[in-house]
Amino acid sequence: MSEPNDHARATKLRASFARQSLMATFGAELTAIRPGECEITAPILPLARQQHDVGHAGLTFALGDTAAGYAALSLMPEAAEVMTAEMKINLLAPAAGERLIAIGRVVKAGRRLTVVTAEVHAEAGGTRRLIAVLQGTMVPVGAG
Repeated sequence: MSEPNDHARATKLRASFARQSLMATFGAELTAIRPGECEITAPILPLARQQHDVGHAGLTFALGDTAAGYAALSLMPEAAEVMTAEMKINLLAPAAGERLIAIGRVVKAGRRLTVVTAEVHAEAGGTRRLIAVLQGTMVPVGAG
């Protein structure tokens, strides 16, 4: 984000992300913010694995949903916050690897509803594999 307004927006998004205790528990980081797009990465920690020793679907969903939400928030009015109205996930492969990378994107931003998608990739040895796709709807809250 290069314009002053974009810098202020990125600062707002980073401050909001820092208040998310679940993301902190997962060791997640907000690694990229662009208008209408957001990237979050997180290691696959022992606390977020399932019985087959791969990342739990709950981790995959939480990262994808959060990335999509911040992508939506990046295009909303300055005073707005965002909440998920609905979100669907297709799990394509096990979350095997060292970390997950979730990239959220805005498909269509409206005044009341924003349609979003997210892709979640597992990274192992520097190679990324698409493990999930999400699609949902975000709504602004607190925008007046």
